[in-house]
Amino acid sequence: MRTFIVGDHLTGTGPANVTKEYIRCFPKGTLYQKRTSKLGRVPELFLNILRCDVILFSGYSAQNVLGMKIAKALNKKTAYLVHGAITLENKINSAENETQTRVEEETLKRADLLLAVSSKFADWLKETYPQYKDKISYVTNGVDFDYLKSVNEGFDNTSVERRTDRILSIGGGMPRKMILNICKAVEIINKEADNKLTLTVIGAEGKDTDAIKAYPFVEYLGLVDAKKKDELFRSSALFIQNSSFETFGLAVFESLMSGCSILTSQVAGALDLLPNAKDEDIVNDYNSETEIADKIKYLLDNPNHERLKSQINENEATWESRTKEMLNKLSELVNGKA
Repeated sequence: MRTFIVGDHLTGTGPANVTKEYIRCFPKGTLYQKRTSKLGRVPELFLNILRCDVILFSGYSAQNVLGMKIAKALNKKTAYLVHGAITLENKINSAENETQTRVEEETLKRADLLLAVSSKFADWLKETYPQYKDKISYVTNGVDFDYLKSVNEGFDNTSVERRTDRILSIGGGMPRKMILNICKAVEIINKEADNKLTLTVIGAEGKDTDAIKAYPFVEYLGLVDAKKKDELFRSSALFIQNSSFETFGLAVFESLMSGCSILTSQVAGALDLLPNAKDEDIVNDYNSETEIADKIKYLLDNPNHERLKSQINENEATWESRTKEMLNKLSELVNGKA
């Protein structure tokens, strides 16, 4: 079985990095997209679809619709690796886009198989798009734990001190990251405590940026490079991912491997790899600042990073393992079993 992988693998975004890992791990002879210009991509799509048995489209792109039309004409099977839900995310972020919605709907409709990047996200897709539930499955994203370990082993522990008063969150002013509710929770704690907490926020500016910056305990750093991000994980006591929608969430594992505890909303796909997470590790209601405050206080006194890290099955989570799972799904699709 020969696969053609279609999707960005160069820009360094989350979906692009996932695509890059699959390209690295797929068998020799796998085809993948190399052209970056719109003019060059069309003949490449046609020629490579002609040469393969199945096409894996990774991530949202308008080119997916064209590629799926070509595949249908050539009687080739298509799978769509769904990294997110652009219509919902645009709505949450007050940036609705009719063109993107139309492309997403057309892609979901035309694909022969829809593969979510976590089981939680697959459940959401089935509930949101019941008309496609029979063709929805998932392959949970892999994690390169060896790389994360090497990053932390490379740090000079004498130069980065763990701050017991620092909480870290990533997402900037993006509303779906629900960082404003973390701010409200920290405000509750700081009104009661002698030792005030600092909330460090990194990420691009967005609708909530000004409101987040208005809190006196917030350290808003905006976009930072990878080295600075790793330094923040190593110098923080707790990382909070309070997203209202999070299909996976690699930062959870970046945090744990750096020795920083985590608190994550129950929607996060990363929980696929943390099956033994306890209630105190999870925000059940991302809108409840009181629940968040209570769990922050508990986790600062009872760190969870060693407990959760010890429960991860690293061998099952490797990209090599995920690739075997992906190849099985694609083989079943080609052979009419999916």
